[in-house]
Amino acid sequence: MSDERTEGMHWTCPVPRDVHATVQMAHGGGGRVMRRLIEGFFLPAFGATEPGSPPHDAAVLEVPGGRLAMTTDTFVVSPLFFPGGDIGKLAVYGTVNDLAMAGAKPLALSAGFILEEGLPLETLRRIVESMRRAADEAGVKIVTGDTKVVDRGKGDGIFINTAGIGLVGPNVDISPRRVRPGDAVLVSGDLGRHGIAIMSVREGLGFEAELESDCASLAGLVETLLDADPDVHCLRDLTRGGLAAALCEIADGAGVGIELDEASIPIIPPVAGACELLGLDPLYVANEGRLVAFVPVEAAQRTLEIMQAHPAAVQPAIIGRVTETHAGTVQVRTSFGAERIIDLLSGEQMPRIC
Repeated sequence: MSDERTEGMHWTCPVPRDVHATVQMAHGGGGRVMRRLIEGFFLPAFGATEPGSPPHDAAVLEVPGGRLAMTTDTFVVSPLFFPGGDIGKLAVYGTVNDLAMAGAKPLALSAGFILEEGLPLETLRRIVESMRRAADEAGVKIVTGDTKVVDRGKGDGIFINTAGIGLVGPNVDISPRRVRPGDAVLVSGDLGRHGIAIMSVREGLGFEAELESDCASLAGLVETLLDADPDVHCLRDLTRGGLAAALCEIADGAGVGIELDEASIPIIPPVAGACELLGLDPLYVANEGRLVAFVPVEAAQRTLEIMQAHPAAVQPAIIGRVTETHAGTVQVRTSFGAERIIDLLSGEQMPRIC
């Protein structure tokens, strides 16, 4: 592996005003503290790829002969192995999915490893082999990387940084700025599996059947959607902060309102029960193999049918619509007919989940 590498940043949320938080408070992402941190430090220092454009999961760059999407991410999940996945699988799929959310076909990844002194070589071998299998499944190559070793007690085993590039087709334009009133809102499957799978290990929760993370590549699903109907307005994978954070960021960035029907949001009973036990809202629980899609209302049923026929989508559903009213906010109509506002949390419900 080479020490020569190109570093880049993307930001997945628009950001407000003051920075009062310390870095210690700002672990995780998708919350108000992280938004202040991004605005207060990173955006002023590095600027934005497209000034005035709502941030997205990957930057799309014009290059001779076409467009490339580029993304980067760092994975610090604890524990390293969890039901349905591990930090290596998560690193590959997480990066591939960020590229897919820009409508890109993933081409290549880099992988940087920060290893703590004393990490068992067998643990490292399991993680690296898991990454190779995930890359093969996603149809992408890991082509370059870097390795650093830190002192014992200063690395928590292993952290992984990845970057990815992908090719964006000529008729593809997927961005929060394209979300418009009247769009239908769909999710590709049931929510909350990843976060609850992590918490089940941390908290020693027992289930009648083991609840596995939804960790999976979404690139094939997105490619199928675009082949059938390239007029997808926006996609977002539902990682840190879950569905709630993704929708709040999009509503704020696009200047629209979003209304959801709570009864239509797919949440399986084990996840609902665990959230009730732990005092969590499942709409904020992280996923690693689910996306939200915004499409013209006339394309909603067709999009749902395509999702239903694809193995990467499990219990997909139409869950709401985009409105002109209450711009910048997300509202949920409950099963009792009441409405509640969904907002970004001031912190993170569950840190270290990716």
